[in-house]
Amino acid sequence: MKLAIPILVAALALAAGCAKAPHEEAKGIMFKDDVAFLKQQTQPIVLTDESGQAQVAVNPDLQGRVMTSTAGGPDGLSFGWINRELLPAKQNNVHMNAFGGEDRFWLGPEGGQFSIFFKKGAPFNLDNWFTPPPINEGSFDVTSQARDRVGLKKAIHLVNYSGTVFDLEVNREVRLMSMEELKDLGLPIAEGVKAVAYWSDNRITNTGTKAWTKEGGLLSIWILGMFNPSAATTIVVPFKPGAEAELGPKVNDAYFGKVPADRLIVKDDVLFFSGDGKYRSKIGISPRRVKPFAGSYDAAAGVLTLIHLTVPDGAADYVNSMWEIQKEPFAGDAANSYNDGPASPGAKPLGPFYEVESSSPAAALKAGESLTHVHTTMHFQGAEKALDPIARAALGVGIDEIKSAFKKK
Repeated sequence: MKLAIPILVAALALAAGCAKAPHEEAKGIMFKDDVAFLKQQTQPIVLTDESGQAQVAVNPDLQGRVMTSTAGGPDGLSFGWINRELLPAKQNNVHMNAFGGEDRFWLGPEGGQFSIFFKKGAPFNLDNWFTPPPINEGSFDVTSQARDRVGLKKAIHLVNYSGTVFDLEVNREVRLMSMEELKDLGLPIAEGVKAVAYWSDNRITNTGTKAWTKEGGLLSIWILGMFNPSAATTIVVPFKPGAEAELGPKVNDAYFGKVPADRLIVKDDVLFFSGDGKYRSKIGISPRRVKPFAGSYDAAAGVLTLIHLTVPDGAADYVNSMWEIQKEPFAGDAANSYNDGPASPGAKPLGPFYEVESSSPAAALKAGESLTHVHTTMHFQGAEKALDPIARAALGVGIDEIKSAFKKK
């Protein structure tokens, strides 16, 4: 059964005003150049709004990823991170094809006794970590296509760490939001702010003959956005305040070792996490703490990125992706952020990039049942005084506080 989706999780496609922001094209690659590169290597589908300013590049042949987007038409800044070394190499990395993309479809859990990334009995380390082939290589079938949307589908067969077999179908639609829908969004977008946003509506259906149960392990929909890192980029994740005795820890920062204090600042109801792509680290927010938005601000490029998360009321069971045999395999996180960097001194990073991620609840599905998860990505460009109220409305903090979070006192 498809979960109800409030209008707020739909995405917007806005290109209001003509004035250029101070940092608008200060750095980065233009959208038309990224699309030209993708066309040399792959077969992207470019979605666009009626104005032609908000555009999104989707690659069915790269596991249905949204590779990048822009708020400024072909000559606008390209927001997604794309691996320009890996794509031309035409080599399949069985650990992970880090092709890039600001919305890619994955499935969880990553670690634990119900992992789909580790074989039974394998130690939980990078040498034994393998992204399941159906979400690491190959294409999704195109089921529908229009100017502003594309539908995708893939049949998937998996076996988890405990030996449980999963047969499922993935249905995925990527769509821009119309100007009419934008009026219901609620974010204070001033004249002169340029924006692009879209959602991916992701559904998994149990096509097997047996129900998926906690005893054998469950899957979750996991959407990850890969973005360009910089020393001026700060990731912002608001969360529900309250006592740990009632709501649990504010943040899980132990995925790859505790995150140093100069890279993670945790306050009463918001945290700041470095998005510089120089230190491999990951954080997570539990369903009891999670709020609908997370995001980042790149002060050098003047880009505010927001992610809207689908969090169904009352959902408590989320798969646990910690790399260990777990005491609580369904006490996982609803939202995550990852900052790339070398896994060991002198090692080459996967990117570098940074990620903002969301997950669905654990999918306890009977044969034929479905679960849906919607993940919305938004990018805003404009003067900081115009971006400030958007940041405050979504993240609870202003641009100045985000910019100064890691400055030495």
